[in-house]
Amino acid sequence: MLFKHVSIAGLAHIDAPHRLSSADINAQLKPTMDRLGIKTDVLQDIAGIYARHLWDDEMQASDAATLAAEKAIADAGVDRSKIGLLVNTSVSRDYLEPSTASIVSGNLGLGENCQNFDVANACLAFINGMDIASRMIERGEIEYALVVDGETANLAYKKTLERLSGPDVTEEQFRNELATLTLGCGAAAMVLSRTELTPDAPRYKGGVTKAATQWNTLCRGNLDRMVTDTRMLLIEGLKLATATFGAARQALGWVVDELDEFVIHQVSQVHTQAFIKAFGIDPAKVMTIFNEHGNIGPASVPIVLSKLKEMGRLKKGQRVALLGIGSGLNCSMAEVEW
Repeated sequence: MLFKHVSIAGLAHIDAPHRLSSADINAQLKPTMDRLGIKTDVLQDIAGIYARHLWDDEMQASDAATLAAEKAIADAGVDRSKIGLLVNTSVSRDYLEPSTASIVSGNLGLGENCQNFDVANACLAFINGMDIASRMIERGEIEYALVVDGETANLAYKKTLERLSGPDVTEEQFRNELATLTLGCGAAAMVLSRTELTPDAPRYKGGVTKAATQWNTLCRGNLDRMVTDTRMLLIEGLKLATATFGAARQALGWVVDELDEFVIHQVSQVHTQAFIKAFGIDPAKVMTIFNEHGNIGPASVPIVLSKLKEMGRLKKGQRVALLGIGSGLNCSMAEVEW
């Protein structure tokens, strides 16, 4: 999955407006934690997540994705009639059918010749969407593509807090569902283009993907509940990431010290530190948002990339590594030349 003719013409993100602190969650769960004898502050002291942001309750995944898409289209300065593909990559969705992509496409007023569909692959889906769109651009099938993601965790928080506050909840159930309370809301969108049309835009060079799907039972979730074996997910996820990083070294010629920024999927403090240590990354090259925004699923990688751009931290010619992993297990690592 290496590309010579694909660029990032536009990029944008939307932060959800309502801050929910881990201190507030701990206060709500204190009776349960006291009854179970749980004294460790897993959310703050271990995961390093001090807050997450939520939408208004009526916000749908398509609404959030549409907001980010409008910003990305404006950033690209492209006529939306030229967009030949829309891929929605969110874990969250409005309905089982129709596709969330079709709703976003309708909201944006995209044309009848614009293909649109959802791609679901847990927290890896945005990078998957980039790769699918890039293949079509590389072959000359389309000139522009739009990849979007809108994550809504409000329902999961409401239901999980209700369950974990119940008088009969066990310690095993509490620990299995606690990872749900690390999730966050947010949205991101990216306009990909054929390089010849946007010669000054950052290049998407593509990347590599590996799977370890024998571990598909480690994290399973619905819209209102997620059960996670956090210990094994970290252990096996790191093994898969190490193998993928090795493949990226060969395919992309990666030398750690020569890469300027590492955009790592934002799960927690533990996961980020494990990645940094395993690959010998300079922590100064890793911007983190999990402490304030939690794990925003597949939107986290493009949100961090967008925030880096917004801060002016990305300079012409810099090499940016995208490191994504999703429960299942699947892992992708890719490069952007800014």
